[in-house]
Amino acid sequence: MGALTALGPLAIDMYLPAFPSIVQGLGATQGQVERTLASYLLGLALAQMVYGPLADRYGRKKPLIGGLAIFTIASVGCAFTSDIEHLALWRIAQAFGGAAGMVIPRAVIRDNLETRDAAKALSLLLLIMGVTPILGPILGAQVLFAGGWRGIFGIMAAGGALLLVAVIRSMRESLPPHNTIALRLSTVARNYWGLTRDRQFLCYSLAGGFGSAGMFTYIAGSPRVLMTVYGVDPRYFGFLFGLNAAALIFTSQVSARLLDRHAPEKLLRLAQISIVLMSALGLAFTLLQWLTLPLFMLCLMGFMASQGFVNPNAAALALSRQGKRLGVASALMGTLQMLCGAAAGVAISNWQATDTALPLTGILALCALLSWLFGRIALRASAVSGAMA
Repeated sequence: MGALTALGPLAIDMYLPAFPSIVQGLGATQGQVERTLASYLLGLALAQMVYGPLADRYGRKKPLIGGLAIFTIASVGCAFTSDIEHLALWRIAQAFGGAAGMVIPRAVIRDNLETRDAAKALSLLLLIMGVTPILGPILGAQVLFAGGWRGIFGIMAAGGALLLVAVIRSMRESLPPHNTIALRLSTVARNYWGLTRDRQFLCYSLAGGFGSAGMFTYIAGSPRVLMTVYGVDPRYFGFLFGLNAAALIFTSQVSARLLDRHAPEKLLRLAQISIVLMSALGLAFTLLQWLTLPLFMLCLMGFMASQGFVNPNAAALALSRQGKRLGVASALMGTLQMLCGAAAGVAISNWQATDTALPLTGILALCALLSWLFGRIALRASAVSGAMA
């Protein structure tokens, strides 16, 4: 499940060092290349809405096989594209395949585990996902040096194919037959409508979603800031990128350990205060023109460390009361996260008329504030429902 969950982020992170090469190779602008990332995030958002009902009707395994096949074919298309417009289209198709790995593993976890144990398992998934931001840009930089940017998409295709074989051969179905939901438009619409009216689910999902949007803002904006503003060599970009991923990995595992003694609500509350403080410091240093590369990295690592607590706990709390509609709940939660991320990616790709880190630190601060706001609403709603029970 961890490897499947990492597939989508791999397609985000691995080609980041290749942005300048793609600009040159396809005769595109930096903004156009950055928008291929936003296109991918938009595709992930829309596709998850499809995989949720499919996973609740046909089980977890069959939709996953179809998604991996689409991802593999689209990765080959990205590798052989001849212009930036077709690259964006292939990236959307790639996202429609990779979305299966974002939705279904969360549903598999909730098929088997309750809220506290699910939060631990999601933290472990985050550990495996965290390896991707460390290895993705580093591997991408080396493949870029040896085989160009097209070789990066070739590696993605090979990874998708290997996972496809693994799922076919070894994955067991985790959805009990009595929990299947008929694939009728009225049923799907009723389930999604019910989720949008569930304040706890919606606000916990948006709390995690805006935290993830900050992470995608960093992913989309950091190549320009690190390599253009601060002059970091592309070969070392992956190392700096990996430091922030290491902070995410470490704190997600600390979160899993602390769940033995503390409720996920408490960990989420403290982490959201931290994420606002760290992003506000980054924005203040930028506006005061005090933001050196070490300070920039310190603020980013603080943001990512806080996100290591926010993401798994918010996700577990959002899914804790969803019963038989886990597939659509996981899908809608993922869709909200990707829509937040896509909006942030579009915003930062269009806000480049500056030679400072202001677009990145400004959007990070906004995302952190919105994550805190929705987290507070969700926690308050949980306290009220708990008191009533």
